[in-house]
Amino acid sequence: MKIILDSEQIEKTLKDLAKEIAMGVTGADDLAIIGIRSRGEILAQRLARCISDQMNQPVLCGTLDITLYRDDLNSPHGEGQPEVRTTEIGFSVDDKTVILVDDVLHTGRSTRAALDALIDLGRPKVIRLAVLVERAGREFPIQADYVGRSTRVEPGQAVRVKLVESDGRNEVIVE
Repeated sequence: MKIILDSEQIEKTLKDLAKEIAMGVTGADDLAIIGIRSRGEILAQRLARCISDQMNQPVLCGTLDITLYRDDLNSPHGEGQPEVRTTEIGFSVDDKTVILVDDVLHTGRSTRAALDALIDLGRPKVIRLAVLVERAGREFPIQADYVGRSTRVEPGQAVRVKLVESDGRNEVIVE
C-alpha cells in the first residue's frame, strides 16, 4: 500500500480544483456540481462549498446514481444484485454548466454511465468532468477537464479513495 494523497493534500487539491472550475465559468447562476455516487458525491459537496466561498454565492449541488446505467449490470460475472440508490438533483439540469465529479477516472465506464443518466434528466448547456485522481487504462474515449492528480499505476493495482465522511479518514492509496 502506498499513500499518494494524504488528508492535507486532498484538501489542497480540492481547493485548487474549485479555483480552476470557478475561473472557467461566468457565474454561479448556471453552474451545477453533480457527484457520482458514492465518493464523487462527497467530493462534489466539498467542491460546491469551496466554489460557493470563492464566488460568494451558492452553487447548486446534486448526486447521481448510475447503477442502472452500468454496462456490467447483467454481467454473468457480476457479484449479486447491485444496490440501487437515489439520484438527488433538486433542480433542472437544462441549460446548466454541469461539473460531473468522480473520485477516480480509470476505464471511463462510470463516466459513460453517468453521462447517459444525466442526459435522461435534461439537456445541460455543457458537461465537464472533474476527478480527484486520473490513471491510465481508458476503455472509452473519455478525458477529464479538471484533474486533481494524475498517477501511474501498474495493471492489477487499484487506486482507492478514502474520505472521512464514508471511511473515517482522508487519503488516496494504491494497493
